[in-house]
Amino acid sequence: MDNKSSAVAFLLLSLLVICAAKKDKICDKGWECKGAFCCNETISDLFKVYNFEELFAKRNAPVAHAVGFWDYHSYITAAALFEPVGFGTTGGKQMQMMEIAAFLGHVGSKTSCGYNVATGGPYAWGLCYNREMSPSQSYCNPNYLYPCTPGVEYYGRGAIPVYWNYNYGIIGDGIKVDLLDHPEYLEQNATIAFQAAMWRWMTPMKKKQPSAHDVFVGNWKPTKNDTLAKRVPGFGTTMNILYGDTVCGQGEIDPMNNIISHFLYYLDLMGVGREAAGAHDVLGCAEQVAFNPSSTSSS
Repeated sequence: MDNKSSAVAFLLLSLLVICAAKKDKICDKGWECKGAFCCNETISDLFKVYNFEELFAKRNAPVAHAVGFWDYHSYITAAALFEPVGFGTTGGKQMQMMEIAAFLGHVGSKTSCGYNVATGGPYAWGLCYNREMSPSQSYCNPNYLYPCTPGVEYYGRGAIPVYWNYNYGIIGDGIKVDLLDHPEYLEQNATIAFQAAMWRWMTPMKKKQPSAHDVFVGNWKPTKNDTLAKRVPGFGTTMNILYGDTVCGQGEIDPMNNIISHFLYYLDLMGVGREAAGAHDVLGCAEQVAFNPSSTSSS
């Protein structure tokens, strides 16, 4: 072996040692790596059982409505399916932690039974629910590609609650679970419930629109029309994508600020700190025009 070959071999061996010291393995998946031997940590590396327990401290309190349902193992099992496409594995450690907190901020606010003087504070009660407790209707609209199954009701269920037959149909197709015929799976299996919410986070609901993931991690570049509609990359636009004008474009309303507050609370608990979240106009969507106005949207 000549001197040049020896030098190359020594460099490769050094890189392998560095990577092994960092991860105890050689990285072999593109979503784990930036460069040849730079390994991104996975969600289970960054977000441990104690983090989950701290964020959702009151979910198994006697007055909670889904005691024993939600657990860390179900969350991590679902997350592992979406890590290869960037969920919680995009960017450096801070961005990874922030995306975990952002996604869970939506989950916590939408499943909370907390209130201002609740024990532990209003933001400790996420994952209190896994279903809508008093549905006002069956949420069946027959005029779609996903017709309602006789005798089935499509009220809100899951980690980011799913409503209406067409949403159960498209999300079920996305995660390869028959939610149209069996929407009850979202209140019977926590892994499927998290999986449905993560699919919704990672997937645009319409062509030429971004996903919540893309607008949060910086993959999305606003068009001129987006700029005129005051839609900017960041947490606020994730609310626009997920809830449209039920939350956004309505000024400083409580539903919007409640979601933001859960996100900031989780950032603090996870050690990132709310200062990293950005200015309020990035955090909120008070003045944003909805991507899909409710008068014309089926989502």
